[in-house]
Amino acid sequence: MSEAGRQSFTDKAGAALKPDSQKTTTEHIGDTLKGKTDSAASTVEPNSQKSTGQRAGDTLSGNQNENSESLVDKAKNAVGLGNTSNKP
Repeated sequence: MSEAGRQSFTDKAGAALKPDSQKTTTEHIGDTLKGKTDSAASTVEPNSQKSTGQRAGDTLSGNQNENSESLVDKAKNAVGLGNTSNKP
């Protein structure tokens, strides 16, 4: 992918597949910053100007110009690898 400010699908997959409990503080911060930058870049570019691959990637990652949980996050939460900070 060549769009400025966007994460590659490989980077997204790597961050999603590693359990949050195994990430360092630096990795958590980096994931958060990269995710927010990617989301902002997704929002700025109209869907009509995105490639089919980019629209598909945005659908999987939840970058659809709205605040919805991504399919990847839903899958991680279903198997217990998602965000555990909200658990008692």
